[in-house]
Amino acid sequence: MVKGGNDGDVGANFKKYGVPFYGVSFVPRSVFRSSDAEPKQEDEVAGDESGYVIFSGGGGEGRSGIPNALVISLFDPASNSLSDQPVSKFETDDDLPYRIAVHPGGEGLICSLPKSCRWFEWESTKNEEGSTLSLKQSEKVLYELEHIGQQLAVTFSHDGSLLALGSEDGKLRAFKWPTMESLVDLPDAHTSVKNVDFSPDGKFLVSVGSAGPGRVWELSSSTLKASLPKENDEVFGFCRFSQNHVNNDQVLYVIAKRDRGGSIVKWNTTTWKRISSKHLVRDSITAFNVSNDGKFLAIGTNEGDISILDANTMKVHTVVKRAHLGPVTALAFSDDSRALASASWDSSARVTQIKETKKNGLNIWIIVLIFLLAAALYYAKTQGFLF
Repeated sequence: MVKGGNDGDVGANFKKYGVPFYGVSFVPRSVFRSSDAEPKQEDEVAGDESGYVIFSGGGGEGRSGIPNALVISLFDPASNSLSDQPVSKFETDDDLPYRIAVHPGGEGLICSLPKSCRWFEWESTKNEEGSTLSLKQSEKVLYELEHIGQQLAVTFSHDGSLLALGSEDGKLRAFKWPTMESLVDLPDAHTSVKNVDFSPDGKFLVSVGSAGPGRVWELSSSTLKASLPKENDEVFGFCRFSQNHVNNDQVLYVIAKRDRGGSIVKWNTTTWKRISSKHLVRDSITAFNVSNDGKFLAIGTNEGDISILDANTMKVHTVVKRAHLGPVTALAFSDDSRALASASWDSSARVTQIKETKKNGLNIWIIVLIFLLAAALYYAKTQGFLF
């Protein structure tokens, strides 16, 4: 297990930007590779390039003095540092930008606001040091997402061809992107939709709510495929499909809250039966995500802790105690699954790099060294060099 930092440890990979955050995502590299906003770095190492991270949040409606904004920061893996100040900030007036879904193809992002969802596009902004990445509100209006109330969940499918939203009032919606052809339109999918996700093959949509079982929907027929029952006092909070990196099978993870803390439940995506359940922490799990390569799971807690787990063994790979002073509100892996961005409503942002652990590498070399030493001693003795 790798320890990512001590309690209260603040490094260059931790910054406060003056905005309570509720959403986070890495910006796809295709965005700035096709523009003038390619991050500059002095010592570029292959596979270890700088990248942009976007955060969403604010103080909400009223005169709190805290802005509502989409904030873009720059992360440099070589120095393990976030930029001291945002490279750009797009303020949304009185509308709190709650959740964000970045299109995987780099087209832009959808942001959920209190009454509607809005589409933003990337653009390159020139400054004294060259060009940097920024946002602009698109001229494209998503009429299907106007006046639909607060959306607590919004996500694109892995290939960017589908869009799903879960509403505070329990309504579940899914569309083809970018045509916005309706696939799912259920007014009472849950009491309140808390989380949604598409399967890697785009055939299924999973949703969990504030009460009741989780549900899996078949998109080809827009019908309920399976119900995911709770056990005992469980309350489901998050759901994520993933591709098992060992055998390439699809798997579904659901975060469950119980009196004794947070657990992760693993489901078979053919039988829709539970495979396993593992208790993770005593605290409440307030954020969850899965890496693109399926190797890692990440959880954030109400105590501000972050844990990264090996998806195959469910063992802790990296833990950062008190990564944030407030509850962790959002987590996002980088495209290459080598870094994890986290956000909190204490206005803090962090990026944690994921280091590969060498399995028993040191032990193997010790065994080899002992074997060679024994062979040398034996040779010396048989040749009469030792008495």
